Amino acid sequence: MREIKFNLGLPIASFNRAKAWAERAEALGFYSVSVADHMFTRTNFLNFERTPAQPQIECYMTLAAVAAITRRVRLVPFISPMKFRHPPLLAKMLSTIDNISGGRVIAGLGAGWQLEEFENYGYGFGTNAERIERLDEGIRVLKAMWTQEEARFEGRYYKIDGACNFPKPVQKPHPPIMMGGSGRKVLEVAGREANIMNLIAAVYQGSIEASQQAAFDNRRLKRKIAQLHDYARAAGRDPASIELSGFPLVLMSASKSEADAMAKSAGEASGIRDLEEVRRLPMSLIGTPEEIKRELRYRIEEFNMTYYMLALGSPEAVEMFATRVMPEFAS
Repeated sequence: MREIKFNLGLPIASFNRAKAWAERAEALGFYSVSVADHMFTRTNFLNFERTPAQPQIECYMTLAAVAAITRRVRLVPFISPMKFRHPPLLAKMLSTIDNISGGRVIAGLGAGWQLEEFENYGYGFGTNAERIERLDEGIRVLKAMWTQEEARFEGRYYKIDGACNFPKPVQKPHPPIMMGGSGRKVLEVAGREANIMNLIAAVYQGSIEASQQAAFDNRRLKRKIAQLHDYARAAGRDPASIELSGFPLVLMSASKSEADAMAKSAGEASGIRDLEEVRRLPMSLIGTPEEIKRELRYRIEEFNMTYYMLALGSPEAVEMFATRVMPEFAS
């Protein structure tokens, strides 16, 4: 069994808050911290919503700054759409943060999903197939830049010929690659290329729909894990070499009545009346600290899911999770 790991998503509205949370995360024993890689974020899952007008700091500049002020906690861009940055440049950026941090970066990579963001900033959303093909090629460019003296790659979307990347990353052969999603083609790429797979509800239409998120239940999660393992075997890899990760929104209270009210509200937002069904959604963790510990134990035993990218909404929730949940899973 792998070490059970918890990641704290940092606040994205200001660097001062992100810095404070990162320092506290390190002190509390979180394995990693992450910064959302978006120009803006708009979502409506479980009544959580942001708008494009709200401040949002840039992912890689923030991670570089956090790398310089921390010593142990790992650093994750979560999750970088490959189309946002030319892959040779992205390889250089990740290499630099790996050097700043002494070898603590995890390369969080995806195809991107938010149509409005792509179109507003001039990237062009294209088709799902095109973005996934770019992700596939881009990862191979990154690996070439990280491991070859003079990197070469030629594909449909990207070409490099004798590109140098010095200094190389501290981690060998390269930083771990975390991918995010659960669509079939994304899982196929992950089966070949990923070290960590963050299994979340796929977004096909360019925006998050609560009904689609709620439909990503344990049965679907189990099917997606089986697909990922099949693709890994087809690529000649041991499926166990890919660590499984989740991305739950944490709704927690020390009060049982308050925790039940949270579950009821989440169920109403998702169109689910059964509170136990709501609590079992892979995209959430809802309840008292004891209920959340019990649910985590279930997910670890049932799915071998060992890395949790947590969405915690307040400093009080961070403290409660770190002091009343995490010790249960300490190595």
